[in-house]
Amino acid sequence: MAKKIQFVETVLRDANQSLIATRLPFEKFEPMLETIDKAGYYAAECWGGATFDVCLRYLNEDPWERLRKIRAKMPNTKLQMLLRGQNVLGYSHYPDDFVKLFVQKAVENGIDVIRIFDALNDVKNMKVAMDATVKAGAIASGTISYTSSPVHTLAKYVEMVKELKEMGASTICIKDMSGIIGPQEIYDLVSAIKDAVDLPVDLHTHCTTGLAYPVYMKAVEAGVDIIDTAISPFSGGTSQPATETMAYALRQLGYQVDLDDACTTKMANYFKTIRDEFIADGTLIPKALATDTQCLTYQIPGGMLSNLMTQLKQMNALDRLEEVMTETPKVRADMGYPPLVTPTSQMVGVQAVNNVLAGERYKRVSKEIKAYCRGEYGETPAPINPEIQKMILGDEQPLTTRYADSLPPIVEPTRQKLGGLAKSDEDVLSYIAFPNLAEKFFEERKAKEENICAYSIVEA
Repeated sequence: MAKKIQFVETVLRDANQSLIATRLPFEKFEPMLETIDKAGYYAAECWGGATFDVCLRYLNEDPWERLRKIRAKMPNTKLQMLLRGQNVLGYSHYPDDFVKLFVQKAVENGIDVIRIFDALNDVKNMKVAMDATVKAGAIASGTISYTSSPVHTLAKYVEMVKELKEMGASTICIKDMSGIIGPQEIYDLVSAIKDAVDLPVDLHTHCTTGLAYPVYMKAVEAGVDIIDTAISPFSGGTSQPATETMAYALRQLGYQVDLDDACTTKMANYFKTIRDEFIADGTLIPKALATDTQCLTYQIPGGMLSNLMTQLKQMNALDRLEEVMTETPKVRADMGYPPLVTPTSQMVGVQAVNNVLAGERYKRVSKEIKAYCRGEYGETPAPINPEIQKMILGDEQPLTTRYADSLPPIVEPTRQKLGGLAKSDEDVLSYIAFPNLAEKFFEERKAKEENICAYSIVEA
């Protein structure tokens, strides 16, 4: 019997995030939710990552309400979110009580699969979220943030996967955020994981370098069970490979693919119009759809590269981009070879810009890099360059324990502080994650409700 390959559709989260900076409002994709639900996906990735931040910051949407509305329209498909371990959806570590309640509420509001990763692949930063996911009855997808360096070996990845299984992972995800894994590397990695643990393996990559299609083929050959794809109008470039293309190719090679082609065709036709609107208003930049092989040299993910360009442009220093790109791998080596994924990608990128523009390395250091050198982000894959660490920290000693162990509980004090402004635990969680954005959102919501109430009284 032919092996079945399952698909995770990313158009509602990562394709949306990678191509149009997560600017897809609910009403734009709502008409397609019932079609996506009938298409036969393993899961639809629709929440987490930057969606939470952007809902509050730019779309004036309550992220929790958005999730509930997606759930109501998609009763038959697993809904998946991306969670940054102890960072949850933010850029720094949160206390354990926040992580536990967030996971519980995410599941209560409709999430079935939580893909949990840590920017340093430090499993200590994933444990609380993994435990909470299992306790809530959801699927914990233990995730490797893939990167290559002198210390990122096959043996290390296999060791990590075994630890994730012990923590309760139901599936293993290989997350290649930069699209830098090659066909032979993925074949070897999937084979090694399959030999080490008896769990389904999900592969997530990006088309940034042009390698994604052959990589998916070799991964399937090695035994991968699930692949992440995006409906064709939102595929390619810094997004994922096209859903329909992968379904066609895999069927031709004799694999079983249970997607409904009538549904994916309907989705493609609908999202073409949406994509064209975002091209017309300048949100979707053509460069995001291009192939950028420099990523193979510098290991800079697409989103990080566009951030660097924006930063340099604001400083009238776009002509220094090549120097910054050359400096980035050097900073990464100094910092102990972290995978370049949120938040480490931003930290390393900003430091590379500082080093180039200041004309002296580490003359200006961000507070995040100081915290990183202090050990607040966890155990680095290799030791931080001791000379650089000493230059940044002075006589201060780095942490030897998990940083979150030193953080006092935050949920109850925040409940007390917000009082009537927060209507639910979900509001409390939104405020802890993004205080300024949430407070503004709550006040605007309150004013809107008061206006509606006053209008109703006048009408009556």
